[in-house]
Amino acid sequence: MKNLLTILSLVFELVSKSNQKLLCPESLTTVSGTSAPKGRICSGDLIFQDNFETFNLDVWQHEQTLGGGGNWEFQWYTNNRTISYVDEEILKIKPRLLADDTGESFLYSGTLDINGGSPSDECTNPAWYGCSRTGSPQTVINPIKSARIRTLNSFRFKYGELEARIKIPSGDWLWPALWLLPRNNQYGGWPSSGEIDIMESRGNKDLIDSTGKNIGSKLASSTLHWGPSTLMNKYTKTHYEQSSYEGFDQEWHIYQMVWTPDNITFKIDNQTIGTASPPEGGFWEMGDFSNTNMVNPWRGGSKMAPFDQEFYIVLNLAVGGTSFFPDGANNSGGQKPWSNKSPRASGDFWEGRNQWLPTWKMGTDDQTLKIDYVKVWAL
Repeated sequence: MKNLLTILSLVFELVSKSNQKLLCPESLTTVSGTSAPKGRICSGDLIFQDNFETFNLDVWQHEQTLGGGGNWEFQWYTNNRTISYVDEEILKIKPRLLADDTGESFLYSGTLDINGGSPSDECTNPAWYGCSRTGSPQTVINPIKSARIRTLNSFRFKYGELEARIKIPSGDWLWPALWLLPRNNQYGGWPSSGEIDIMESRGNKDLIDSTGKNIGSKLASSTLHWGPSTLMNKYTKTHYEQSSYEGFDQEWHIYQMVWTPDNITFKIDNQTIGTASPPEGGFWEMGDFSNTNMVNPWRGGSKMAPFDQEFYIVLNLAVGGTSFFPDGANNSGGQKPWSNKSPRASGDFWEGRNQWLPTWKMGTDDQTLKIDYVKVWAL
């Protein structure tokens, strides 16, 4: 009798939960991918969670490219457990010097071909000479190995609330980021289909721009990128910043985004730092593009277009490049060893390592991007 009562109790509980699911407010969120929840989604449901008890490569796919992300960054994104790994339930991305593996002369004369033979070893982005490079004194091979991981195949979503607990790295010219990219480029190539940067920062302790503002590890930013062409990217209208007296590299912080059919709000530690709310005419009106000869790529979409499609999650640690670190900024660890206009920026960076490498403190975890968890709730 006791067993029968237990079974009946379990059946009742299952039926009750099923009825609750049927009666719950239907979510505006959509999801897809191998790790996306199946069936009806209710408002407030936790639809994605990784606490990094292990490093699940079915959830996180590594990008493998030398391309530099369109900014001629100095890292080689690769899949290697000495660089991206889980340690004590913390995901870590720890940059390494390529010369430690190959010797320094390889950077100036070797050929690095990352066209692997198996699906997991394939080069993921051939743009900007991303799959093969040959070093020379003028074109030094990417001197840093790092990682960029994404949920391209496993989890995409539209509308919802994302939260991640992160500690950014310390070290000159390190560039950590948590961001979202569109799965299908519904409205065309970048930036027409949008980009959502939830967290970006710089590892420099004291990097002071021309206005006197510290733009190093004491500053974190969130940005939407959008526009009908690369030359009409109106990200400055949707760029938000938050400062920290100690520095975001000194403590763990929670980076958040709330994405609705009306706006996108960015928060740090539950404090709003900015909200992008387009008018009824959408981002086309917000960008004042009607005064150009461009055709509206978002016609037919909602007022949130291009941010009305499913996006996937990206985590990465970039290094340097020719856009994110401004020329002329004063840096306490030594002046920037390359110019953004230099044809051999990567080589100038590498040859200035006596200045920046000590700030990385390679015998520690200081230069490591650390992620405690990533969670997404349905709207």
